[in-house]
Amino acid sequence: MHPILFEIGSFPLGTYGLLLAIAFFAGTALAKRQAELDQLAPAAITDLAIALLISAILGAKLLMIVVDLINGVPPSDIFSLATLRAGGAIHGGIIAATSVFFWKLRQGQGLPLRTTGDALVPGVALGQAIGRLGCFAAGCCYGTDCHAPWATTFTNPIAHTFSGTPLGIPIHPVQIYNSLANFTVMAILLLARPKRTFPGQMISLYFMAEGVGRIITETWRGDVDRGTGWLGWAWLSTGRLTGLAFMLLGLGFWLFWNQKKESR
Repeated sequence: MHPILFEIGSFPLGTYGLLLAIAFFAGTALAKRQAELDQLAPAAITDLAIALLISAILGAKLLMIVVDLINGVPPSDIFSLATLRAGGAIHGGIIAATSVFFWKLRQGQGLPLRTTGDALVPGVALGQAIGRLGCFAAGCCYGTDCHAPWATTFTNPIAHTFSGTPLGIPIHPVQIYNSLANFTVMAILLLARPKRTFPGQMISLYFMAEGVGRIITETWRGDVDRGTGWLGWAWLSTGRLTGLAFMLLGLGFWLFWNQKKESR
């Protein structure tokens, strides 16, 4: 893979960073398109998307730092250049962005909370799917040993230096599995939207589908520094813990909002 796409003088352009930028613009464009279907102002969606992007970046890094601290990683290793370069834990980003979303719309943005969320989540899933391709290019969030025909062997020393990616060993391309899972979530949301029966249904469906997808794909994750063995159970990784929480959150939203009329 290619962690560094090319260099301009002494400045390296990382493939992950480029794909993250593409993910943001593509996700925002899809969200604006969905917003137009509900007669929501596209400009307001763009402003909101920028705030959510910033909070997601900070939240992803914060969860990564918290997990490292709990796992006993020395602070000198945590608060380092590698931390600044790392993408972080995606579910930490989603948690932070969701919190900011609720806070901003409760402050009065002229947008209905649940309908706006329904417009945003397909774009969120698209952004995640593209972002996971960036993970694949960088070699982070790598998989376990694999002997299937589609196994991936990383060879770039930069991937090992920054992400601890094992080199010369066939492993599961779990980043691609995650990307396909996120594309599937996006497709489900887009197909389900015309049949929506209450505002907020797409938000609910997103969290439930995202949780299920993450719980499944964690099966092939090999980067144990992401946090595993929570509550004494070897199978309970950070991703599965947040995945379970997302499923419960989505179910709660579904049951609550299905009985409650939205006010603008």
